[in-house]
Amino acid sequence: MDQKELMRQMLKFNKTTFDNTFSAMVLMQEQMDRMVKMFLDQATWVPKEGKQAITDWVKAYKKGGEDLKKSMDEGFKKLDEYLV
Repeated sequence: MDQKELMRQMLKFNKTTFDNTFSAMVLMQEQMDRMVKMFLDQATWVPKEGKQAITDWVKAYKKGGEDLKKSMDEGFKKLDEYLV
């Protein structure tokens, strides 16, 4: 087996590992999002500004994850193109 094919197989393995780990992270994030929403709905003592800050934080976290996924996918694609 030549080195390029070996590298492509390693890249494919790493991409699959990343995708599976990222999917698990997204599931945990969605669960956390539901729990935070439920908490904020029941927490009458939290001021409106506090609820908005927490909601914004959750949105920023989700956007950061989406940006990470996009960057990683682009990186894996460029590496694969380089090895072809």
